[in-house]
Amino acid sequence: MSPTEACVLGFAAIMRTVLLIAVAGLLCTCARQPSLLEEVQTLGELRVVTRNSPITYYIGAAGPEGPDYELARSFAEKLGVKLRLIEADRFGDLLTEVRLGRAHIAAAGLTVTPERAGQVDFGPSYQQVSQHVVYRRGTRRPHSAADLVGKRIEVVANSSYVESLLAARQTAPGLAWIENPSADAGELLNRVENGEADFTVVDSNLFSVFQRFHPELLVAFDLSKGDSLAWAFRRRSEHSLIDAAGTHLADMRASGDLGHLMDRYYGHRETFDYAGTRKFIRDYKSMLPRYRAMFEAAGKRADIDWRLIAAVGYQESHWNPVAESPKGALGMMMLTPETALLMNVENRSDVTQSITAGSKYLWRMRKRIAKLSPEIADPDLTWMALAAYNMGYGHLLDARRIVSLNGGNPDRWVDIKRALPLLMERRWYEQTRWGYARGHETRAYVRNIRNYYDILVWLTEGRDAWRQQEPAVETPVKTADSGTAEPTTATGRGQT
Repeated sequence: MSPTEACVLGFAAIMRTVLLIAVAGLLCTCARQPSLLEEVQTLGELRVVTRNSPITYYIGAAGPEGPDYELARSFAEKLGVKLRLIEADRFGDLLTEVRLGRAHIAAAGLTVTPERAGQVDFGPSYQQVSQHVVYRRGTRRPHSAADLVGKRIEVVANSSYVESLLAARQTAPGLAWIENPSADAGELLNRVENGEADFTVVDSNLFSVFQRFHPELLVAFDLSKGDSLAWAFRRRSEHSLIDAAGTHLADMRASGDLGHLMDRYYGHRETFDYAGTRKFIRDYKSMLPRYRAMFEAAGKRADIDWRLIAAVGYQESHWNPVAESPKGALGMMMLTPETALLMNVENRSDVTQSITAGSKYLWRMRKRIAKLSPEIADPDLTWMALAAYNMGYGHLLDARRIVSLNGGNPDRWVDIKRALPLLMERRWYEQTRWGYARGHETRAYVRNIRNYYDILVWLTEGRDAWRQQEPAVETPVKTADSGTAEPTTATGRGQT
């Protein structure tokens, strides 16, 4: 072989090697598995599996609501994709949907536990809860797991409560319980209240919702404290979607949006009035039937949920048509002479005139406040209107000014309610136009009405209180097996 031929053959071998390397590189590039974040962006949708519950997701009067729903919706918007909800029929299905890749995220008030952490990856915590052992008023209160031995304890199957009970059994060897495969937390609370079970275990955020509907139930002790709620993700070597969710959550926390969200669902449940709640439920049965048609008619005319107007009436007068305050407010809706004149009311003790005028005045407050800023949205708009109904529109403007002076957002109720008590402090009310006001009372006033309203929704709709209409088209709810979900009951599917 001549030197020239050898040179040509050597060059050809080199070129073949280079080509093979290039092809191998191209094949590797083509075969690279996309990250979970890239998958979501390519699909154009974020698939989130959840459960129907007042602490996660439900269909409210204005459409989909719930803490986990709100968080998932805002995350999808941040990613620039649509939100697709998958509603699981059973609590145990949540992690399965994620593990099998049918859902990108499980967002249903999930507690982070060692057993679950072995199946899925968790994102950062967005809420801390405790596990309450719940018993019925009038029965002996247990103080430890040892006091539960020999009693009928029912808990949700596949929940984190089972892990906590297993741990408690180490110090109480005879501890036993029933894992109910079909009941949700709300149903188990019903069973305890009715004496069908001695105890159950629920998360503190869920109990804060349902205690108002079950005033005979009490917390005995905490089975665990400081548990983290977080979203679950499919286990993968890369964490692109988890990192994106963590960044979004951090941004929400820094901007105050996360605090605003939690206040919306839990802010009015800070305290529980046992006697007041029992009386309200009794009055609902004995008194409201006389006036319900009037509240419904007024609500229809004012385009306001009649139950909200009824809640205002109860807060004002306990549905007493001839009630009178020391300052001259009178009637079911406690109209002042000035308000009665403005609303053309001739007889403030006339129930129909009072309810009609009160609802119209609340409607006027909503319209007036809405003009202050396009950023004021419900339910914040309604809570501000209630505050103005109680203390006057001018004092609400003063509270908004104080919020701005403190660097808050005057379009959010969570910031307004913090500022209301400051209207009682000279150093603050001297900086306002309308001056001193009993802001602390107004804050309690709004909180009470929110509680009364929630109870009325529960009492009038029962097991369907958290699911009032079909979901919006842009957020279709589907089950894992059977396509579009049929309306289901929701007595408390938020157990973790």
